[in-house]
Amino acid sequence: MGLAKRIIPCLDVKDGTTVKGTNFINLRHAGDPVELGKAYSAAGADELVFLDITASHEGRKTFTDMVTRVAAEVNIPFTVGGGVNELSDVERLLLAGADKVSVNSAALRHPELIDEIAKRFGSQVCVCAIDARLNDGKWTCYVNGGRIPTDRDLFAWATEVASRGAGEILFTSMNHDGVKQGFALEALAKLHDLLPIPIIASGGAGERRHFLEAFTIGKADAALAASVFHFGEISIPELKGYLRAEGVDVRM
Repeated sequence: MGLAKRIIPCLDVKDGTTVKGTNFINLRHAGDPVELGKAYSAAGADELVFLDITASHEGRKTFTDMVTRVAAEVNIPFTVGGGVNELSDVERLLLAGADKVSVNSAALRHPELIDEIAKRFGSQVCVCAIDARLNDGKWTCYVNGGRIPTDRDLFAWATEVASRGAGEILFTSMNHDGVKQGFALEALAKLHDLLPIPIIASGGAGERRHFLEAFTIGKADAALAASVFHFGEISIPELKGYLRAEGVDVRM
């Protein structure tokens, strides 16, 4: 048996409240991030991811005080991202209580940031988030919360990210985000086969079977979801019971 598979609720935060959209647009409110984080921690989530989704686009820093408040209420690992552009941002978030920091847009613009974070704080702190869209058979990476396409290919960039010292990759398929039709299984499996670091699947969870497929077909190490948890469509204890019954190693 390898490491247990992880279930990770994602808190996308805008203007101090948790939101959830479809294909990165049409956001609707989902609740207070501190209360949601506390509830997920109590329900058996393995980790939490907290993303200030407009920080890079608006050119500001993640709300450090909210990170502090969330960290005070949870007892599981906690990743924070959004507007992380330099080592001082990472240090500020770690001091506020985050266990890991997610970089996305800044890493694509300045790849050496990954090397710097890994060297200064350790690879385990550096999560590289990759938002990519499948267009005409090619996966293209995007920056600024999925607003701007780059010339970077998903698999080439992921390989570089791993070589620079990132501890894990959070891959979100923009095509699948919020649609609830399942994860990007083929791309996930390819990432798993290419890379020596864990892959977190994101974008597409709509029912329990989709998580099972992410772990078995997609070979993901963790599966992240938002709306199915926020709006009570799937409970974490129920999901973990289902996965264990299907032969997936999860922490109960």
